[in-house]
Order: sequence, then C-alpha cells, then structure tokens
Amino acid sequence: MVNIHGAKCVGIEAVPVTIEIDITLGVGIHLGGLADAAVKESLLRTVTALQAKGFHVPGKKIVINLAPADMHKQGSGYDIPIALGIIAASGQHHLPELENYLIMGELGLDGSVRAVSGALPMVELAARQGLKGCILPLVSALEAVDYTEQLLFGVNTLDDVLRILSGSEDVSDLLIWNSEAYGRALREQDTRPASYMDFADIIGQEGAKRGVEIACAGGHNVLMVGAPGSGKSSIAKAIAGILPPMTREESAITSKVYSVAGRSGGGVGLMRTRPFRAPHISASKAAMLGGGSGENILPGEVSLATGGVLFADEFCEAPKSTLEALRGPMEDRRVTISRLKAKIEYPASFMLVAASNPCPCGYYGEGDRCTCTPGQRLAYLSKLSGPIMDRIDIQIWVHPVQTTALVRGGKAEPSADIARRVLAAREIQRKRLEGSGIFTNAEMSSKQMERFCPLNEDCKQLLERLIDKLGLSARAYTRIVKIARTIADLAGSEHIAPEHLSEAASYRFLDRRNILDL
Repeated sequence: MVNIHGAKCVGIEAVPVTIEIDITLGVGIHLGGLADAAVKESLLRTVTALQAKGFHVPGKKIVINLAPADMHKQGSGYDIPIALGIIAASGQHHLPELENYLIMGELGLDGSVRAVSGALPMVELAARQGLKGCILPLVSALEAVDYTEQLLFGVNTLDDVLRILSGSEDVSDLLIWNSEAYGRALREQDTRPASYMDFADIIGQEGAKRGVEIACAGGHNVLMVGAPGSGKSSIAKAIAGILPPMTREESAITSKVYSVAGRSGGGVGLMRTRPFRAPHISASKAAMLGGGSGENILPGEVSLATGGVLFADEFCEAPKSTLEALRGPMEDRRVTISRLKAKIEYPASFMLVAASNPCPCGYYGEGDRCTCTPGQRLAYLSKLSGPIMDRIDIQIWVHPVQTTALVRGGKAEPSADIARRVLAAREIQRKRLEGSGIFTNAEMSSKQMERFCPLNEDCKQLLERLIDKLGLSARAYTRIVKIARTIADLAGSEHIAPEHLSEAASYRFLDRRNILDL
C-alpha cells in the first residue's frame, strides 16, 4: 500500500488528507472517502493521463481511499496523488521521496498539470507536519513563494513530479524561485501602473477628504451622503491611493482568503496591495457573505475585502436583507457560514465605504432642487437601520463643488502627501496594538478602549453633553472615542483631547434625533 500526503481547505486553513492506494487481486477501480463528483471524475482523467505518459493501469483491483473517510473531499486537486499512487503501487516507477512531500494538482488528459486553489494554506500545513516540502502546479506555487522555510516546487507536467520524487537527479530548476515564470511575474509586477485616482485630481471637497483620511488612518467605516455628481464615487476610488501597505500578518490573512477562493490569478507571493471590492447593489446575500453547497463554502465579498475596502455605491438602493446581513461582519470582523453538515468561519475585517443619495431624487439639502416629500426623504434614509448606522463610524455630507472652483480648478493636495500622514498614524497604532491580534483603532474591543483611550475629566464632560444633545447609543459613543483616538494619532498626540472628540462627533450627523432638520 502507498500513502501520499494531500490536503483539504476548511475556511482559510488546510487539514491533512492521506491518499491511500492499494492494488490486489480482483477487478475494477474503487474510490472511497466521501469524494464529490469532481474527485470521482478524476479516475477517468488520471487513467487517460497515465496512458498518455506511457504508463499502464494494472488489470487488478485498485482501491483508493481518501482519509479521513468521514470528511467530504471536493475539487480536482487529488488527480496527481492518485496517479502517483497507481504508478508507485504497481511498481512502474521507483519513487523514494513520495512520502516526504505534500502533493496536489489537477491533471490534463495529456499529462499536463493545472492549478488548484488553496496553495497558501497547503504550504503552511506541510510546514506544520514537518514535511520536506510541497509539489504544486506552477501557477499555484507562485502564490506561496514568500514561504521559504521549506522546498517548494512548481511543476508543469507529470514528468516533472516524477523527476522530483525519484531522488536521482538535480531538480533545482523546478524550485519555484528558479523558474522563468517567477522572474517574469516579478518584472511585470514592478512595472504595473497604479490604477487608482489621485486626490489632486478631485477639486474641492476638503471636508470629505479630511473625513476619508481619518477613516483610512483608523480603518473606520464611512458613509458619504450627497447629491449626484458631488464626487462621492471619485473620493471612494481615490482611497486606494492613500491606504498604507499591508503588514506581513495582514497580507498573509488576505492572501489565504484569495487563495482558497481561487482568486489569486497567478499573482506572485503574498498580496501587497490592499483589496478594493466594489460589488453591485444587486449582489445577493450569499455573494456578499459567502456560501455554497455542502462543505464547499467559498468566501464572499466581505471576506475578499479583508484588510482593504468594501465599496458600496447607492447604499440605500441595496436590498434591505443584504444591508442587514452586513451587521454581523462589521461588528465581529468575521463571518460564520453554517450549513447542515458544515460550519465555516472566514475573516471579514474590512473598511466599509458607502455612498448614497439623501433622498429618491437625490437633491435634498441643495437649495430648492429637491422634489421629494418629507415622508419620502425619511423613508429613503430609514432603509439604513439604527444598528447599521451605529456601525458606520464616520458620516459625511458631500455637497456639490461650487461652479467657480470647478471651472477655474486649483491645486489640491496629492494622495502621496495624505498617504504619508495615514501611514504615520497606522505605524503608531501598530506599535500600540502589537501582540493584540488587531491592527487598527476601529478593531478595538471595549477592554482595549479602556486601556488605549483614557479620557480626562474635560473629555468626559464634553462626551456627556454630546450624548445628551445627539441622543447617541452606547455603540455610537464607542465609535466617537475610537475616531477621536485616530484623530489624535494623526495629530501625533499621545492623549485624546476635547478638540479631537468634538471633531469626531461632527462625523455623526445621522445620529441626530431628526435628520430632516439638517
């Protein structure tokens, strides 16, 4: 009997799967271990690929077991382990290194190797198991080039795998770091132009820019309300240019989400750019939160935005059920998807950037242009429930740019200058929150707030007056304190001052008892 190390992804972590192959007297090929249709079809692909490479399938009983047998297996990644097991068990090729590597990959009918999802968690699993290394399809191996603790081979054909496992020749040319694809991908990555808008190209809107700068500095959720054409979408798209680079820990989490989802697209190593996801308002709840059948549960937009931005344009036009479904991930920074036989948890630590018109016609607050009744206005913004609004830290009213400023233009502050201030504030937070498992002020728990956001007597008195005046909830109170902490970080202040709290409270205009009095 031959044993081969494989893996299966559960959430963003991989668990070991052992592919057992035994050939005895009898007839037929028998596959066990709760395999789905894609795995069962692998038998036909594997047999054809073996024949294409000059191997034969023994005319005996071949038993293939995917252990543990009580866990569902899905996907096409077990093709190569099954093929290698048949070759080794039938004695057609001596493979002394077979049990030293974790091996996954899909086979083409001609013996070529195709990519599989989940490469990053698999490489981590191999390291935890103490294996010598991993053998993965070339495109999949490119995702994991930053993990240098063990050998990582990227292969294009079944012949490449046999060369590695035979242990009889130098196979350093198959190491992913020595491959031509790795060098080419690095060159293309270095010359790729930036695709985001620069704040220097956005005229006016200094108040909105300031609010967005605070949001990016502390990872806060932000809602922009304003008339059509006021620049809400442009400001949101420019956010990508002021976000700081991801830390190694943040990058590893986000990269694993994309790896499991099969969205890496042949990228090299861990993701360096924070994701910017902008799903359409018609996206279903499953598309936003994640879903799937059985144990094959894939991450949704809230998880794909982990470490970056989830942009929701026309926020009030989205289905109410979808909006309310965001409440849990926005608060808990993770999403749990439950099925009858499975329960999967994905990270969902994203910064929500939402944009909305103030009313159905879009022009409330802009002179006498609004044609909506008070009831229509109230009903429109009432689509955003109290719990949702409590979870949006910064609320900005964006007025259209005045004609003079628009026509005559002017020099606005470039994104590079704003990005430097944001990075400095993030660095302060990184040092403060080191070892806590979080990265930004927006992620702080109540206990962490007590520790990192102490308030003097003047600040406490000011907060009492603000809460009584605006009728704030307990959650809105914590949001104001967190925003004030971020404003203090941007100012380089060690302690929160009353002026920081006053500015933070100014970004909570939708908490007022009667929003139509604005």
